[in-house]
Order: sequence, then structure tokens, then C-alpha cells
Amino acid sequence: LMSQKKFEEIKKANQAAAQKLVEEQFSSSSEEEGDEDLEGKQGKIVANTFITYTTQTDGDTRELERTKQYVNEAFQAGAMTCLICIASVKRNQAVWSCLGCFCIFHMPCIQKWAKDSQFLVSSLTDEDFGKRDYPWPCPKCRFEYKKSETPSRYYCYCGKVEDPPLDPWLVPHSCGQVCEREFKPPCGHKCLLLCHPGPCPPCPKMVTTTCYCKKAKPIPRRCSAKEWSCQQPCGRKLLCGQHKCENPCHAGSCQPCPRVSRQKCVCGKKIAERSCASPLWHCDQVCGQTLSCGNHTCEQVCHVGACGDCPRSGKRACPCQKSKFSLPCTEDVPTCGDSCDKVLECGIHRCSQRCHRGPCETCRQEVEKHCRCGKHTKRMPCHKPYLCETKCVKMRDCQKHQCRRKCCPGNCPPCDQNCGRTLGCRNHKCPSICHRGSCYPCPETVDVKCSCGSAKVTVPCGRERTTRPPKCKELCSQPSTCHHASREKHRCHFGPCPPCRQPCQRVLEKCGHLCPASCHDQALIKQAGRPQPTGPWEQLSEPAFIQAALPCPPCQVPIPVECLGKHEVSPLPCHSVGPYSCKRVCGRVLDCQNHTCMKECHKVTEVDGCTDKNKAGPECLECEEGCSRSRPLGCPHPCVLPCHPGECPPCVQMLRIKCHCKITSLYVECRKMTTAGVDEKNLLSCCKNQCPKELPCGHRCKEICHPGECPLNCTQKVKLRCPCKRIKKELQCNKVRENQISVECDTTCKELKRKASEVKEAEAKAALEEESRRRQAELEAFENRLKGRRKKNRKRDEVAVEPSLWQKYKYHLLAACGVVVVVLAWYIAQDAN
Repeated sequence: LMSQKKFEEIKKANQAAAQKLVEEQFSSSSEEEGDEDLEGKQGKIVANTFITYTTQTDGDTRELERTKQYVNEAFQAGAMTCLICIASVKRNQAVWSCLGCFCIFHMPCIQKWAKDSQFLVSSLTDEDFGKRDYPWPCPKCRFEYKKSETPSRYYCYCGKVEDPPLDPWLVPHSCGQVCEREFKPPCGHKCLLLCHPGPCPPCPKMVTTTCYCKKAKPIPRRCSAKEWSCQQPCGRKLLCGQHKCENPCHAGSCQPCPRVSRQKCVCGKKIAERSCASPLWHCDQVCGQTLSCGNHTCEQVCHVGACGDCPRSGKRACPCQKSKFSLPCTEDVPTCGDSCDKVLECGIHRCSQRCHRGPCETCRQEVEKHCRCGKHTKRMPCHKPYLCETKCVKMRDCQKHQCRRKCCPGNCPPCDQNCGRTLGCRNHKCPSICHRGSCYPCPETVDVKCSCGSAKVTVPCGRERTTRPPKCKELCSQPSTCHHASREKHRCHFGPCPPCRQPCQRVLEKCGHLCPASCHDQALIKQAGRPQPTGPWEQLSEPAFIQAALPCPPCQVPIPVECLGKHEVSPLPCHSVGPYSCKRVCGRVLDCQNHTCMKECHKVTEVDGCTDKNKAGPECLECEEGCSRSRPLGCPHPCVLPCHPGECPPCVQMLRIKCHCKITSLYVECRKMTTAGVDEKNLLSCCKNQCPKELPCGHRCKEICHPGECPLNCTQKVKLRCPCKRIKKELQCNKVRENQISVECDTTCKELKRKASEVKEAEAKAALEEESRRRQAELEAFENRLKGRRKKNRKRDEVAVEPSLWQKYKYHLLAACGVVVVVLAWYIAQDAN
């Protein structure tokens, strides 16, 4: 669980980082796509411009590359660079283009360059400073221009329009007119492109020409490629005069004959196999022929023609050349005896010896010599040079270093030290000899390449820092840093490759399935164990992320697995495959055959030979409930057995029931009661006693304990009285109930009733009088309280009220009436029995 949680956290962090990276790449890729679209459109325009140069016979695209490059650079912002200031040439700046290399410079830069170059040359070589017209060179190709050719006006590329206006639909610095410059080498035609930078392309005109050997028929060809070969043998006679040229039709003179033949040397003494192209050759032997004098032999090495006269014949001069003698060639010329008088090596004195053979001796006269710098003199032999030890302190032509040559005559040599100043490119140092003024621009060029090196653009040295690498359409070739054999296909780029999003596809050790998650060999995780700030003044550093390989996540391949209780088959993740509970109730039928196992889904051991898969196993619960089968109708007792299969045994418990009269409790076996019919139940519920129920007349039922209502034929004797209760008679109860017999009052009864009514009226009247007196007394007492009498005199104000007879004797009368009622009730009861 911890590893799964950690994996999920890292996965979310990676997804957030990947989303951010994708958004950045999407925005940058959209910009790149826009740039690519623009470059594609420009490329199509340039291609359509030069398509007429390549669609017909023998169009050579290699000759157009230079022109195409200049045109492409003119379209691209920041592509053209001034080599003097190492800055971009903008569309609205005045420029000048060299006629030799067609390199473009800022107008102020080239003017300053020309002025400085002329100043330096004239200051070093011209005695009349500034009067002679010295040329100045192009900073790149060293093409020399006269002083009068120093640019002072801003012209378009073809030189027709001065200060060409800026037009976004034209090439920058172009006038938009036809170029009409003559082609180089001249062919009589003119350039037909619109005013453009760089050299004019090869002449596209069509002319009819024949081949070099003039054997083929004339055919139409490009003027720039009008010289062509028919590839047939040349056939012209070679210089050897014997063989013909066997090379294919070619331009210019034929090559020397390549064949070999045996040839004699000039003197004819040796024969050797030599190239047919060089028939004249000299051997290394001396001629040795006797000269005309007959005394000497020719000492020349193998030569042509006669040997000539003997070199010792005729008049010969003595060694000093003052006297001449005519002698035979066999005799040497003697010395004349006069002084030699030849000028010695010093060039001042002459030789004082007599005429002699061989070189003159060294001049030994002592003279006073000046040193070469003219600062010191010394007497010394004439043949010895005199150089003092004084070092020259003049500045050399670089105006930076002293001459420091000993005894310098004043013509100090140019500075022989290297300049060593850092050029404008900031990458190289000036390789020239130490000089005055600005150094020449760096002649080096740098290839700005893409990451894989397939695409490149050549820029002047120093511009590689600000030049964007070219867009490369090749696929990235960096090797994979994860376990995959190759990366996802994406274009060449700088920096690290994007994270691998291929499926991991590693074989998991536990299950053998392939990991379907994205590659996680280089996942970004937050670095742990970073130092905490020591105080509140230190700011918390941003969290650092490191790349680390994460373990494969748990396998999520769904595997169908049956639960422990075999209720269902569910697909579970492979990493969690195993016995599991489906959380349902087991539901297997217990041994009681009435209930099912209520445990949560669990393992059940199958009993051998049992085919019922719904039968409970030993692991299931044992039924601990009582028997829940329905009891027979009327049996209130539960089954005495625990939950069991089959029918319950008959109930043998004693059932306590009330008899029909509800007074006596009877004990009867439950099975007898539940199995008996209606008559038997009535018999079992009878207590054999008289029914205690009262009839509506108030007498007890005379029947034995019975169910239902009691019969209404009461034969009990009852006493019947007159309305005043004075006269009584005994009669049957049922007849009295049926109002068949009644007792009326006589005159005596009426008299007693009249007297009793009189007594009641007297009592009522006395009660009214007593009530009026009481109210009068209360009224007087209230009036006395209103008059403010004192409390001690209140008793005087009270009126003595005499109680009435009823108030005096009411308790005695009530007691007497109660006794009379009791006696009357007892008497009535006795009459009824």
C-alpha cells in the first residue's frame, strides 16, 4: 500500500510536469512551425526564381548555390553580417557590396576602413605623405580598389538607383529593376534577374555549339555550359608524330603520348625504354671525343652537335689580365711579374702582390671605421666589419615596439612580432605581423549546426553566438537513456530529450505480465534530505528534483477469480489475486435444513462424495436457534428440540386453561387440546361446577360450567315491592322480568309519602333562611372593615348566628339513614333466598 501510494504521488507529479512541458513545447513548436512555414514560402519563391536555370538541357545547379545563398541571406533578418563591426545588416541601413567577393558592409564601416588603410600605407612608404594615390583592399577578399573608388554613395546592387527605397516586397537594398550586369566570364549576354545580391548566376541563354573536337553536330545548350564533349576519341596527332590522341573529346591541347618506346640518348651511346612524349634525353656519360687540337678530349656530358674548339687554343691572358701570350694548348700561361692590382673584397684597396694564380688575399690595411649606425669610430683591419653594441631605440612601423637591433643603420626592419590582438569575433587573435590601425576581420567562418549536425549554416566567426541554429528535419539520433531500444520519434533538438512516454513493457517478476505504465526509468522526484534554513533570514530554496528509476507499479491486468464462497467470479487486479471474500452472506443451507449460514463469504471445504454445492461445510456456522417451525393451531409452546429437520414431535406439556366460567384453572395436555374437536374442547374446558355467572336478572346461573351465554329461564323467587317500598310479595324472577306481575301502593303508602315531602320542604326552607342570615352577616362584616375599625374590636362587630336544626343534627341523621339502608338491603337479600 505504501509503494502504491508513493507511486501515485510521483505519477501525479510527473503528469503535472509533463503537462507543463507539453504546453511549453506546444507554444515553442507553434513558433517553430510558423518560422518553418515562412522559410518554406521563401524557399519556394527562390526555387521558382531559379527554376528556369535548371529545367532545360545541362542546367548545373551547383553554379547557382552561391547566388541562392546570398538571396536567402538577404531575405532572412540578421543573416547578413558586416565583417568590420560584426553586426547584422538591417534593411534600412546603407550598404556597400564588394565586386570581388560580393560581401556586404555598412557604408560608414567601409568608408572608415578605406580611409584608415590608405593612411597607414602612405604614412609608412610615402615621403610626400598623402600625395600619392594608394589602393585600399576589401576586408575579406583583399580585392584592391583605387582611392577614387572609395564608396561615397549608397547604390542598389546593380548600381542603377541611388538610395533605393525600402520596399517590403523586394529584396532588401534592391531597386527591383532588371540587373543587366555582364556575366563573368563575358559571353555577350547580360543578367536577367531583378537587382540581386551576390554574383550573377550562370548565363541561362541557349546557344547552338559543337563539341571540342568539332566532330558532333551542333546542338542547343546553355551559354554558361556551351563547351561540351561528345565523348568520342579525339584522334588528333600527338607531339611524338607517331600516335593519335585516344582520350575522349576534350578541351585544350592533348596530353603527352602515354606510350613507351626504345629511344637513343642525344650522344647515341645508350638505348632505353622511355615515354614516347619525350624522345630527347641525355645520358650521364662524358662525351670524350678528341678535340681539334688532337691533345685534349671533350669534357661535356652527352650533348648535341660538334664538340667545338679546344678551350686552351688562341691567345691567353696572364692571371692579372695585363699581359697576353700565344702558346700551344699543351703549355700553361706564365705570370707577367707585374703587380696584381685587383680590387680586393673590401672594394677600397687593391692587391699589392705580384701577378699570381688563385684568389687574392684578405685586405689587411688598418683604417678608421665608423659603425653601421654612425655613432662610434675605431681603427681596425679593413676586412673586418665594425658593429657597435648600441641598440636602436626607434619605433618600428607598428608604432608599438622599439627596433632594439644592435648598430642599426636607420632602416629599421618591419616589426617581426605577431599582432596578437583579439579580433572582433572575440574567438581568435590577429595572425598578422604587428601593424598599425584596425586589424583585418577574422577570415574564419563557423558552421552553426543543429544538434545532430545534419543541418548547418555558415556564418562569419563571432556571429555563432547570436545566430539561431538551423531547423533540422531529421529525427533525433540520441541514444535511449531508458531500457527501451529506441526513443520515440521526434525531431532533432538541443538539450535533453523529452521524457519517454512509451509503455514500460517490462516483464513483472511475480506474474509475468508486461508493465503497461509509461516509462518510469527517469522519473522526476523531489530530492529528500535537503538542508533546512538556519533562520528566518534565509529564504527557502525551490524544491530540487532528481531523476530516478521507479519500480513498476502493481500489475493491474484483470484476472477472473472466484470468491471463497463461490458466489461470483470477479476480475481482480493481478497484484491482488488471491482468496478473497465477496462480503456477501454465505447462504449455504445448514444441517437443520431450515436456516442458511449467516457468516460473511468464507472458505468452505467440500465433503467428498457430496454433489450439493449449496450444502454447508464444516467452516459454516452451527445452527443455535430453536425450532422455528409453525406450531399446531392453539399450541403456545415452542418445540422442545433445537432447530431440526422434519416434523416437530407432539407437544406433551400441560396447558393451563380456564374453565368456561373463568374461575377454575384446568391442566390439560397440549396435544389433547390441539387435536380435540369442538365438543371435546368444551368437555375438557368444563370444571364440573355450577356456573358462577349472573343472569340479567341478577341471580346465579343454575347450569353446570358451560360455554356461551347462560339461559334466561331464571326460576329464583324474588320479592317485589310497591313503589314506596312498604308492601312486598315473592314471585318467580322470569315472570317479574317479563313485567307479567306488579305491586301497587295503597292509601297508607300515599299518606307516608305526603308526610315525607312536607318534612323535605321544611328542611329546604330552613336551609334558605340560614343562607340569607349568613350572607347578611358577611355583608355587615365587610362594611365594618371598610370603616377602618381596629382589629381588637372586630369581635364586637361579628353577629352571633344561631345554627339551624339541620346543622346541629345532620351527622346524627346521616348515620341513622345509613343503618336503615343496610338493614333494608339485608332484608331484601334474605327475601330473595
